[in-house]
Formats: sequence, C-alpha cells, structure tokens
Amino acid sequence: MTTPVCTSASKAAAPVRQTLPPSRLRSAGGTSTYPSFSSYVRARQPVLLRTARSLTANPSDAEDLLQTALAKTYVAWERIEDHRALDGYVRRALVNTRTSQWRKRRVDEFSCEELPEPETAHGGDDPAEQQALHDAMWRAVMKLPDRQRAMVVLRYYEDLSEVQTAEVLGVSVGTVKSAVSRALGKLREDPELVLVR
Repeated sequence: MTTPVCTSASKAAAPVRQTLPPSRLRSAGGTSTYPSFSSYVRARQPVLLRTARSLTANPSDAEDLLQTALAKTYVAWERIEDHRALDGYVRRALVNTRTSQWRKRRVDEFSCEELPEPETAHGGDDPAEQQALHDAMWRAVMKLPDRQRAMVVLRYYEDLSEVQTAEVLGVSVGTVKSAVSRALGKLREDPELVLVR
C-alpha cells in the first residue's frame, strides 16, 4: 500500500532541470554571448529568486522556475529594447511559466488539508514564534488561487504599485484592485491567521 504524500510542483517542473543555469549559458567559445546578461543575473538574482519563491511552495521549484524564466530572457535578449524594464520582463516570464506548470501538473498531486507542522502560540519577540507567524502567512498566501497570489506577491512582497502590477500581469488596474481585495478578504478569514490576531 502506498502512503499518500503532499507534493508540490516539483514533478511538473522536472523537465526544467535540464535547462542550463544562467551562469552556464555560454557560447561555443566558452564566454558569455551577452556579458550584460551575466551582469544583470548577478545583480538581480536575489530579488528575482524571492519573487520565484513567492510563486511556488518549494524552494527547489522556485530555483527551477527562475532558471527557466532567465533562459527565456536570455533567448530574447537581443529583442528586448529597453533593458531598464528587464525586471518586469523576467517577472512576467516567471508568472507565465508558473501558470503553464500549474496547468500541466499531474493529476496525482494534491494539497493536504492538515499540515505536518504542529500549531504554535504566536506573540512576543521570540524568533521561533516570528518564524511560525511567517510560515502561517505563507501557507495562507499559497492557498490563494494562482492569479490572486501573483497579484498579492507583486503588490505586497515586491512592493509594486497597482499600476505596475497591472502592467506586469497584463490586466487592468481595476482587475488588480478587485482581485487583491478578494485575496485580502480570504487571508483575513484564514483559520490559521485568525488564531494570530
């Protein structure tokens, strides 16, 4: 008998692992075809990885997601006219790639209703309690539908304005406002976060 296990998008992202990481995207001569791309990746990778981690539940999947988005950016590097807008281009690639992975996910993957971590009391300045609160918030955010989660992450974790969020996702500002409002309502009603208040 097989014991059911909570899984993430790691199976769906498995083909991505075959893609070379940005640091190894090299021409046949052994040097980077686009030195400016290498500089961009070195400078912006921590910020972009944080965005990728907010779109997936698994840190390994986030690394794969970022790797795929950067590979797509590398392929399109010559066509990107305004290099000041690269973060927006990569964020859009992250969201599109994650959406594609979500649509292709295997049927045998499912969410668990009960999490294996024990509930902890929150409050005070105890680092363990702060981490527990942080984890509870992320679990609540991860329960949101993909589109609402992407908007919440861009608005509150990436600190983009409603207009910038709308541009990154290719939707209207009104759509961002209403989706974020619904998402915040769901977060306010989340049982784990109600216990914190």
